[in-house]
Amino acid sequence: MQIKEITTNKADFMDILLIGDEDEKMINKYIEQSSIFVLYENKVLTSVCAVITKDNETIEIKNLATYPKYQNRGYASALINFVCNKYKINFKYLILGTGENNKTLEFYKKRGFQETHRLKNFFIDNYEYPIFEEGKQLVDMIYLKKIL
Repeated sequence: MQIKEITTNKADFMDILLIGDEDEKMINKYIEQSSIFVLYENKVLTSVCAVITKDNETIEIKNLATYPKYQNRGYASALINFVCNKYKINFKYLILGTGENNKTLEFYKKRGFQETHRLKNFFIDNYEYPIFEEGKQLVDMIYLKKIL
């Protein structure tokens, strides 16, 4: 397993970023200011993580995605661990926002994240079309926080 930081041509990873955030316009709002980390297994791209600095003590994961055929193999967890270890020296908190998908929420909670608040109607107000996960339309953005 190898994790690399991408500093140029970040849009080259748009196809995998679109797995974590289905709207290219939304990705374009954060991609250039993000630190992009990609995970390769045997030289094959499996996962991506986009991280931004929120303030002097908080970083935020804006996108975490794994190609479907590589999911449930620990790659996203490895990226979270990498991000935590990389940033814990200079930051206190790691936050992220996600939709109301029980599988996704359980994934993050198992890794030490706790729900802090919700942004009502985020997906309805900010996306041009309805977003569905596991057959359920996403409405509110659920924010989670972890102490690094």
